[in-house]
Amino acid sequence: MSEGLRIDRVTDLAEALAIRAAVFIDGQGVPRAEEVDGRDPDCLHWLATDAIGPVATLRVLSKSRTIAKIQRVAVLARARGTGLGARLMLRVMEELPDLGFTHATLGAQLSALGFYERLGFVARGPIYLDAGIEHRDMDRAL
Repeated sequence: MSEGLRIDRVTDLAEALAIRAAVFIDGQGVPRAEEVDGRDPDCLHWLATDAIGPVATLRVLSKSRTIAKIQRVAVLARARGTGLGARLMLRVMEELPDLGFTHATLGAQLSALGFYERLGFVARGPIYLDAGIEHRDMDRAL
């Protein structure tokens, strides 16, 4: 999976939005109005592309001058379990300090808590529903 993998910050969101639609709207039943929330222009976006094509994405919303909220982490089914999601997260977390961020936060689906814990995130607070899916907030120093 790593051969030919590119991870880039992007401003053209067509491919990122297509991945998010496949994962969240089609795959998890998230309503389009919740997935496409109007915040994309306020965010930084990354796209991972392998030899087949665009395969994963995420966005980062600035919560403050130093806190980055990682959101919409989406990996197409064909690449899940390959380590690609972790590589995308690690690349973004390497770049965030250069953009002035010292901490990262995110709302993790409960099924993904272990994934984020392996990347150094620590859960805090109660479980809550987001788009009908159980989540928990997590934080990490960069």
